[in-house]
Amino acid sequence: MALPLRNPFYRLIGKTAFRFYSKDSANSGDEEKAKYKIVMIRHGESEWNKKNLFCGWYDAALSENGLVEACSAGTAIRKAKLKFDIAHTSVLKRANDTLMAILLSSGHKDIPIRKTWRLNERHYGGLTGLNKTETAKKFGEEKVQIWRRSFDTPPPPMEEDHKYYNEIRNDPRYCENGPDPEDFPKTESLKLTIERTLPYWNEVIVPQIREGKKIIIVAHGNSLRGVVKHLDEISDEAIMGLNIPTGLPFVYNLDECIKPVGKIQFLGDPEMVKKAMESVANQGKAK
Repeated sequence: MALPLRNPFYRLIGKTAFRFYSKDSANSGDEEKAKYKIVMIRHGESEWNKKNLFCGWYDAALSENGLVEACSAGTAIRKAKLKFDIAHTSVLKRANDTLMAILLSSGHKDIPIRKTWRLNERHYGGLTGLNKTETAKKFGEEKVQIWRRSFDTPPPPMEEDHKYYNEIRNDPRYCENGPDPEDFPKTESLKLTIERTLPYWNEVIVPQIREGKKIIIVAHGNSLRGVVKHLDEISDEAIMGLNIPTGLPFVYNLDECIKPVGKIQFLGDPEMVKKAMESVANQGKAK
């Protein structure tokens, strides 16, 4: 069944919408047609990714493998001869530490870094800290899949008696530059995540792109899914099947209207990227 996607290079892998590219197709003239380029990456594996826990706004650290992923991403960026003028990331340290490792291993020093809660991961509400597999066994895979992958159905909210409520809600990083107290999320659907991510994309990042700034964004699976959905005009239904793996940079060539030119380019072997995306899709199954 055809996916309702604008770009014809999407194919369906299981439940994963993904555009493949090869070394040959990457050199098909897309870069010559493009006016701008932007690089994005989901942070490296975190300790909670490793434990298969719902993380969201909890400030989990990178795992040892996540740090390796970040350094490898920086090496891939250096080999691709990509240069940056400014970086954007969330306020969460798994993204911050990934960004720093990438900048160091790719040979970038002292470029400006902007941190914003609008690039944070989706808030998983009352699921925060729960094991995805155990939660699927308790509530059923279908219910957990709705919480994880439906477009506009959020998980149960995080109440004040939740184990991590105070740690997240009273984090001093949100005092000056966070959401207004009355708007601080207790849970988020993908739709709500996109609604707070896209204003930053449109009002901050896009003007910098038009100025000719070379930009790298290091963020999270769901905030980046929002940007990808916007750029590629992916339907609400199809975005549910898009899985972004940790630690793999992807590149967009953009025209003067900030629309994609050609295919998205992952800086990695297509088969490796496919397996990484399938691994993300398999989280939350009862097994």
